[in-house]
Amino acid sequence: MVWRRGLTALCGVACLGLAVGLGLSTSVALAQEPDRIFDKSTVWRPLTPNDKLVVYGIDDPDVDGVACHYTQPEKGGIKGTLGLAEEVSDISLSCRQVGPVKFKNSKAKMKQGEVVFSERRSLIFKSMQIVRGCDAKRNTLIYMVYSDKVVQGSPKNSTSTVPLMPWGTEPPPKCGDFFS
Repeated sequence: MVWRRGLTALCGVACLGLAVGLGLSTSVALAQEPDRIFDKSTVWRPLTPNDKLVVYGIDDPDVDGVACHYTQPEKGGIKGTLGLAEEVSDISLSCRQVGPVKFKNSKAKMKQGEVVFSERRSLIFKSMQIVRGCDAKRNTLIYMVYSDKVVQGSPKNSTSTVPLMPWGTEPPPKCGDFFS
């Protein structure tokens, strides 16, 4: 009888995690997939894919002229191949101005900490997110990548800043005008 209650509780937690995990993957409707730039093997495995560090590139979906690159480890082996491995939280981030900065939706204000990109890092419980903010005093966009777990948080994070600079003859926009 006791084991049945434990099993029921475990199933309830698993279903809640699945619902939250699915909610995380569908709540952020982003128009792009990251571009895989290159990878470097870190652990050789004889019969299955190697563990790798993979570099990806994305463009900010709401701000033209800003691109981010992030590096994340990806597990190989049987679990990694089947998508069952829980990926570690060590992700680095670098964002830069790559053209004239233009905020796409000038009517609606963006929120500090708004999600720019999100992806799952395990079958159910872990996700990676890149969020954006504005330091109005320094006219700088701030991007932070972090990994979190539904059941237990993760302190791993990385931050990158993009000072808004003139591009050609156009003066830079003031990021504070576009954030609430």
